[in-house]
Amino acid sequence: MKITDLRCAVIGKHPIVRVVTDEGLYGLGEVEYTKPYLKPWVLHFREALIGEDPTDVERVMLKIRQRGSFKPYGAAVSAIEHALWDIAGKAAGVPAYKLLGGKVRDKVRVYNGSIRQKRTGDRPEDYAADVKWMMEQPQNFFMIKQGISFHSNMKDTIEGFHYGVTQKKAGYHGAMDQGVISERGFNHMLDCVIAMKEVLGDKVSLALDCGPGWMLPDAIKFGRAVEKYNLMWLEDMLTGDYVPWVNPQAYRELTTSTSTPIHTGEQIYLRHNFKELIETQAVRIIGPDPADVGGIAELKWVAEHAHMHSILMAPHGTANGLLGLGALINVCATLPANYIAFEYPSASDPWWEDLVIGLPSQIVKDSMVDLLEAPGLGLDIDAEAARRYLREEDAGFFN
Repeated sequence: MKITDLRCAVIGKHPIVRVVTDEGLYGLGEVEYTKPYLKPWVLHFREALIGEDPTDVERVMLKIRQRGSFKPYGAAVSAIEHALWDIAGKAAGVPAYKLLGGKVRDKVRVYNGSIRQKRTGDRPEDYAADVKWMMEQPQNFFMIKQGISFHSNMKDTIEGFHYGVTQKKAGYHGAMDQGVISERGFNHMLDCVIAMKEVLGDKVSLALDCGPGWMLPDAIKFGRAVEKYNLMWLEDMLTGDYVPWVNPQAYRELTTSTSTPIHTGEQIYLRHNFKELIETQAVRIIGPDPADVGGIAELKWVAEHAHMHSILMAPHGTANGLLGLGALINVCATLPANYIAFEYPSASDPWWEDLVIGLPSQIVKDSMVDLLEAPGLGLDIDAEAARRYLREEDAGFFN
């Protein structure tokens, strides 16, 4: 089998990758909806892939893996890798998880980071009402993640929140504010945590997406202040999101200063850039994204290394779309005992549920997702239904 074409079309907000072969099989991969600008970056790998056997996934990846980078540019390589595993599974007639070593769980646990409504504001009562609404959703999530501090609007809406420079309407996803947090800002965040925990109790766990942008002394102080609330984790306080470095030394000081688990990793590309973070016990939990880290095999390698160092695993995935959900389900079915849950990606537009073939009518039940048993990543796109969302330049995407 040989690759005859690599295509990419932006459908809705997502760049969708389609690898085509001379035997009629094709594979699909999906990039986060926050990165529609990556289509040219995907397509510049086309000449490197044509003529290769897509079922030799690792040999193909050796040609392009070094050309990716930290979020967002690892996404192009990652989506291509997903498409290759999709083809490999279809060629073998088995789900991709079988080719990754086989499942260790029959259902995969997920948590809520994407099913949300617009919050009424950034006051404690607004946060309390928001988590109450999330608790009442039919998925019955065991855990909710909420954005605070620099990963929320409170940095703009709470007067005097911090002493750094504030970027007003920066114009792109991932703009980074940072600075020393004021006493008023610090107390406001604590009040929001208290309000949410009063609603959630111990029925639903709470994690906080915090940044990046914190200074280390503030991060240490906050980690200690919330210890009594038994939070699942504090995420991306120092680096993360679109920050192209890791800073494990500072993370280790933060981690050893508090019993509140510290989490990071969604922006990190390749296992090599997790090495020091893991081997120095710099965090308690890592959260690589299979659509950014270099693919599903890359994520599995990172998870195994973390497992040997007693570091927990909670993969990121909130914006990965429904095809990205297929990649997450397949790889997380194979992960070792350090796995907690992955961040469930819901449809970025309601019509995606009409386009994607292979999902059950209710995807999440009691915070669990069934494995996809169709070959490959288990999902497909209804080409006829999707054509209405194609640009003229992408008219041949499904041919």
